[in-house]
Amino acid sequence: MKKTFLTMLLSMLALSVLGTDGAEAASPKQVEVLLNANKLSFPDAKPFQDHQGSVMVPIRFVSEALGGKISYSKSGGKTIVEIRKGDDLVKLTVGQTSALVNGKSKDYGTKVIVKQNRTFVPLRLISEGLGEKVEWDKVGRWVWIGEKTFRNTDDAEFKLRPLSDFKAYMKERYFFNKVASNESFDGVKLIKASQLPIKLGDGEVIYDIKLQKNNGIDYIAIRSSVRGTPIFFMLRNDFVRYRTGVDNAFVNHKDGTATNYYPVRSTSDVFQNGKYNQHYDWTEFRLNMAEYIAFRTEHPKDYLVVMVNPFK
Repeated sequence: MKKTFLTMLLSMLALSVLGTDGAEAASPKQVEVLLNANKLSFPDAKPFQDHQGSVMVPIRFVSEALGGKISYSKSGGKTIVEIRKGDDLVKLTVGQTSALVNGKSKDYGTKVIVKQNRTFVPLRLISEGLGEKVEWDKVGRWVWIGEKTFRNTDDAEFKLRPLSDFKAYMKERYFFNKVASNESFDGVKLIKASQLPIKLGDGEVIYDIKLQKNNGIDYIAIRSSVRGTPIFFMLRNDFVRYRTGVDNAFVNHKDGTATNYYPVRSTSDVFQNGKYNQHYDWTEFRLNMAEYIAFRTEHPKDYLVVMVNPFK
């Protein structure tokens, strides 16, 4: 019965998408800086990408995050900035494009500037000068510094919560069973969008989640390391809204990541608790009705990964 229900569900999902020829491009978003796969939070002046494509960052915050010590001085009416970390020394001058890195001159093609009362420098100058690897992620508009040591839902910071904590959301018990069997998950690991990127146990990495619109239809866009992991929306005292990625909207970024698009509203919602409800108006569903977004994956095998709805 459950297999029949799921087959019908997937068929309805295919019919729910109208005119999807790829999601519309989102407007350019804020540049994010990640240190060892953890996003840095900038309290005031934010990183930005200049007209040459260089990522500019407030020097003090990034230098100190990398373990460097910063000092300022004046010489000939110019502001000199020095950053030290162990045996590494970076010396630069506001208004110039070159810097001394361990005594050797390097030109980065972008001037050191003052903006919002903060000194901004090309990120690559600081990170390379202090001995860190740097990688520009043009898809996410992210700068990776250091190692990609992802958070993992297996880590101790993510506590296993009993399924009973989510009883109000389990009107359809089937979705809270392990993917490879009919046994219940051992519990739930709760994550937040602010903790992305994150690796789901021994499975995929979830990089980003956002809301996009295409041809007037709302989609959840999830960038991850795999294709097609189903998700479902969890509503209090109501049935779940199950979603699979739209095949002809899938984007392979050819960098080890891909973006899957899931319709917010779907005709599949006429199937509830294994039964077809022809009178149900599936168009009335709104994303802010869901408390959580769950990932229907067999990795990890023993617990369900659930994200607090960032769009609520």
